[in-house]
Amino acid sequence: MVTGARHLVIVESPAKAKTIGRYLGDDFVVEASVGHIRDIPVPRDLPAEMKKGPFGKFGVNVEEGFEPYYVVDPDKKKKVAELKKLLKDADALYLATDEDREGEAIAWHLLETLKPKKSLPVHRMVFHEITKDAIQQALTNTRELDTNLVDAQETRRILDRLVGFELSPVLWRKIRPSLSAGRVQSVATRLVVQRERERMAFVAAGYWDVTGTFATEEAEGSAFTAKITTADGARVASGSDFEDDGTLKTRAKNAVVLTEESTRELVAALEDSPATVTSLESKPYTRRPAPPFTTSSLQQEASRKLRLGARQAMRVAQGLYENGYITYMRTDSVALSGEAIRASRAQASELYGSQFVPDKPRYYQNKSQGAQEAHEAIRPAGDTFRTPAEVAGRLTGDEFRLYELIWKRTVASQMADAKGTTSTVELEVQGSGRSATFRAAGTVITFRGFLAAYEEGRDASRYDDEGGDKRLPQMEEGQQLDVRELVPDGHTTTPPPRYTEASLVRALEERGIGRPSTYASTVTTIQDRGYVLRRGSALVPSWTAFAVVRLLEDHFGTFIDYDFTAQMEQQLDLMARGELDRGDYLRDFYTSDGSSGPIGLRPMVENQGDIDAREINSIPIGEGITLRVGRYGAYVERAARGEDGEIIEGADPQRASVGDDIAPDELTVEKARELLERQKDDGRVLGTDPESGHEIIVKDGRFGPYVTEVLPEDPEDKTPKSKRPKPRTASLLQSMDLATVGLEDALKLLSLPRVVGTTEDGTEITAQNGRYGPYLKKGTDSRSLESEEQLFTITLEQAEAIYAQPKTRGRAAAKPPLKELGTDPTSEKPIVVKDGRFGPYITDGTTNVTLRKDDALESLTHEVAVERLAEKRAKGPAKKSTTRRTTTPRKKSSTAKK
Repeated sequence: MVTGARHLVIVESPAKAKTIGRYLGDDFVVEASVGHIRDIPVPRDLPAEMKKGPFGKFGVNVEEGFEPYYVVDPDKKKKVAELKKLLKDADALYLATDEDREGEAIAWHLLETLKPKKSLPVHRMVFHEITKDAIQQALTNTRELDTNLVDAQETRRILDRLVGFELSPVLWRKIRPSLSAGRVQSVATRLVVQRERERMAFVAAGYWDVTGTFATEEAEGSAFTAKITTADGARVASGSDFEDDGTLKTRAKNAVVLTEESTRELVAALEDSPATVTSLESKPYTRRPAPPFTTSSLQQEASRKLRLGARQAMRVAQGLYENGYITYMRTDSVALSGEAIRASRAQASELYGSQFVPDKPRYYQNKSQGAQEAHEAIRPAGDTFRTPAEVAGRLTGDEFRLYELIWKRTVASQMADAKGTTSTVELEVQGSGRSATFRAAGTVITFRGFLAAYEEGRDASRYDDEGGDKRLPQMEEGQQLDVRELVPDGHTTTPPPRYTEASLVRALEERGIGRPSTYASTVTTIQDRGYVLRRGSALVPSWTAFAVVRLLEDHFGTFIDYDFTAQMEQQLDLMARGELDRGDYLRDFYTSDGSSGPIGLRPMVENQGDIDAREINSIPIGEGITLRVGRYGAYVERAARGEDGEIIEGADPQRASVGDDIAPDELTVEKARELLERQKDDGRVLGTDPESGHEIIVKDGRFGPYVTEVLPEDPEDKTPKSKRPKPRTASLLQSMDLATVGLEDALKLLSLPRVVGTTEDGTEITAQNGRYGPYLKKGTDSRSLESEEQLFTITLEQAEAIYAQPKTRGRAAAKPPLKELGTDPTSEKPIVVKDGRFGPYITDGTTNVTLRKDDALESLTHEVAVERLAEKRAKGPAKKSTTRRTTTPRKKSSTAKK
């Protein structure tokens, strides 16, 4: 390496660039590309001359080798210009993006866009942790760009584009506009919907049991509890013995289901009788530590123990990696390097004692054959780990908690097994001609081993195990025990639990769907699109998701099949290893006629025929009530009925909106009837408008309380409803209450917009209530009002005084942000709250979201801000840009092919 040379190193993020820059000398310039610099544009953003060509439908030429058409993102043009300028003075280029498919693709796009001179040395620099030793070692062990990894990533991107752009229009036509069908996201949504279907079909079963409290006569404080297992020789049914339809499972057909009456009779017969120990068994207990973290296991454990969502956990882990605290956080490998094993064993011995470290190191291997993309599990960086105490002053909040979790899991993975004894005792109680057997089990830990450092969490289960660390007193067979208490208790079986983010990630991983780098974005996307809603930590599917999944299952089953989606991932793995041709695979996937495998996507879409949209969007509830998914949301419907309950022929059906607060499994027939009955309410009559003579009522609608006038109906009027006059309607102000609003208030609201006056030049000023609050309007110039009351009280003089003030936007001095909320994981730009024309709003510099009325600035968190920005981006296409994009068709460079 020539001293004094200037070498350009390009990474993805500014934080990563800053950390790496500390480890390299003055001969290196480290710059960030800030993620991808180019992508396949959506068709509407293609140049006009290309929209009618082979790239016009997808931004991919499906007729000639599935060649993608790339454009530099408008936000990255300045960055690309900066990198090109730096490249002119560089003696060597180091592409130091992440060592996975995505990172390899970013490096390839940089190479294709920057087009370095052929004489300039180009090196691919890779590392799995950002420490001085790792960076120095990476400099001396560079490699060529791996085009197999690039092909795999590019193929994944093309697959997503083909599936999304072929299937999404079907959803627009048959369900509602702006919906989208993603290759992996649709499968994840199907998992959540299927679980909710199971809950909807679930039939609860009731059963009773008895809990006994027993104690030995010799030992004080020896009392313990045991559950009944048999009654009069027959096994007693427990919750796990029932099917989801409420019947007993085949293996439990001979079990007896105790009722309240039979249980109380049994308890009465056994009272005042002693218990006899009929069986006593003890055996050694051994528990091994969990392997170090992979991406998915980190997301699951962060959800269970730290209450972090998958996206938030990955954002925090990204920051820890970029600042040199942990190794690369996107991996499905559980292996540790030799230096990591030595560091873990040394710290375990130092902190807990040599007896807590086994004689030989532990080596972990992946159970999944598809594990790939990284060389090591997630662990603290370096060959000597920093303890949580050592980083406590530098890391705070979620960063510290996540680092501590990773450190504990890594160190514990090299510690000794936990040891103990598991004891099981069976007791028999006889009395008044009746008998019952009770069973208790407990584990006594005699050596904590790795548990001294870390214990893996568990997802909530339907029927919790009754083991645990219960200590049983010293007993022997034949010994009699006192029966302190026998307590009968009734139970009802529970439906299968809903997915949480952690358990959904686990389900995707177990089925081989997606890869570590995609789990967080998949779980986030299905929530951002409104397919899945969160209730606490549970994921609840929306009714729209039911319609989408049903359409895809009925008409495009192959592309939402769990096994087919997993096989696609395996094909991409083969491609990444150079064992599968990209073009052949895409042709089979898209154009296959089905003669030698699954039918391709294009012929499947073309041969669908007519899809019955009404059927797709309808779900029977019972008793003639049907839930329908409409353009503006879900509603229940049934035929109109008279007071005698008979159907009124020819009458419009009764309908009632179903809000998001009602989960699908909660929409029972009774609940649907309640909604329909409530919708019958014609509202509270406030009085009559003295000017029009129309009755004024106040109602509670889907979007909140509002007032409206009732227009008289002429039975002989044959004018279509769509062309008849519409009643005046106005939402209540924030200061108004549905129960107390009066006629005078209603007439004020219906009088809006109010003419404040006319200026000297003849321009009218009006006061109006809009989406962002009260405002004045003069021609095309709008100004915000400070309060809703001003809508009715502001004078022309006061309005003109407001317009006399300069607007606080445009070239005016920028106000400092009201609050800073960190970095957005999608745009990788800082998120701030600013005071805008229509009030405070969240922005990352590109996307703006106005704060809601009930938002408190003090309690606004980074997670909420990220979700709001993601929701705004997902609402649909932005306006067409008038700026022509820099376009580059995809070509393989000679450098990339080496």
